[in-house]
Amino acid sequence: MEVEAEAAEEKKGGGGGVLQGRYEMGRMLGCGNFGRVHMANDLRTGESVAVKVLTKEKIIRSGMMEQIKREIAVMKRVSHPNIVKLHEVMATRTKIYLALELVRGGELFARIVRCGRVKEDVARHYFRQLISAVDFCHSRGVYHRDLKPENLLLDEAGNLKIVDFGLSALVDHARDDGLLHTLCGTPGYAAPEVLRDKGYDGAKADLWSCGVILYVLLTGSLPFQDENIITMYRKVQRGDYRCPPWLSTDARRLIPRLLDPNPRTRITVAQLVDMPWFKKTSVSRQVSVEPLVDTAPACEEGDKDEPETMNAFQLISLSEGFDLSPLFEGDSAKRREGGTLFATREPASGVISRLEEAATRGGGQMRVTKSGARGVRLEGADRGGTKGRLTVAADIFSVAPSVLVVDVKKDGGDTLEYRCFCTEQLRPALQDIVWAADV
Repeated sequence: MEVEAEAAEEKKGGGGGVLQGRYEMGRMLGCGNFGRVHMANDLRTGESVAVKVLTKEKIIRSGMMEQIKREIAVMKRVSHPNIVKLHEVMATRTKIYLALELVRGGELFARIVRCGRVKEDVARHYFRQLISAVDFCHSRGVYHRDLKPENLLLDEAGNLKIVDFGLSALVDHARDDGLLHTLCGTPGYAAPEVLRDKGYDGAKADLWSCGVILYVLLTGSLPFQDENIITMYRKVQRGDYRCPPWLSTDARRLIPRLLDPNPRTRITVAQLVDMPWFKKTSVSRQVSVEPLVDTAPACEEGDKDEPETMNAFQLISLSEGFDLSPLFEGDSAKRREGGTLFATREPASGVISRLEEAATRGGGQMRVTKSGARGVRLEGADRGGTKGRLTVAADIFSVAPSVLVVDVKKDGGDTLEYRCFCTEQLRPALQDIVWAADV
């Protein structure tokens, strides 16, 4: 079977054959140094995926086999809504096949090149998702080390996905001084301490790169530019850049905290999420992205649904208050059988992303079993106690063009376990998108 699959794949250039009886290979999406990427159809699930086909001979000849192994190991370790998912790894005598999540919106870099800088609320949407994914990686001891717009993809709903962990490092790669020492990254995005080549903290270096990405999103240009790369590096070391005066005051306060040349005083994620710019509630509609892949397969049922519209009678019957506190404050959570509802100006895609993020905060204790514009369903990874597996349902309703109501409730399992989940995972993920109208 291995020989037949490989022969069919080679005969048709990777398209039209069936890979190991699992993936029907489609057209080529792109080429790289070590192989090709093809669209494919998972014959078991009907899901469309991207299959990365790597040639072993080229990898070995270039001395990159350890890097490829590391990338695979890292992608197996990090499962997050804003990181491209690795479904499966297969190999034959001459090829390595990576079945990956298919992301149709193209690179964030391409969007910036095509459209220039984005509005601050759109930049905030992308940046929050970037920080959520990066923080998750760091909590798993993974440092990306090559964050840049070219390594950030956008799906059809405008959600960001990190790709390319080829230069990533694990926490156990640090030397006895607790620092990483490999000089890597992309000029313009690499942190000054990486360029000094005297050791660096992987998390701090990633946050610098996130700061450069935010600057690019808000201005459409790099903060550190010069035709002479040595001069550019000197600007990076000094933190020599200017924030345009037309940026908001909060943005101009945040960027210097990220682009601080001193890693010891550079902002941390815990400090970042409390910054006014980061916490500000977005009032924009869902971010739209023009797909760069022109032939899309049918979406799964419900993928294109809009949030269900809540009429006035439904709203009045549930209007005990657009307040998140009943979800987290003692016995008052019993008011609606362990649930509550809140209003938000965040677009449906942002709400969904936050709910999915809540599932990842507990180190894999919860998983997403359903996700769409009308709601998200989360389940506990284990079977639970005598009352069964914990399940949480969040239904999303539209009450006005820019206002959604989210109804969150326990759908099964133990109430105490549910309250712990709300306090430790759900509240941190949702607290800055809750909106209360002035009355």
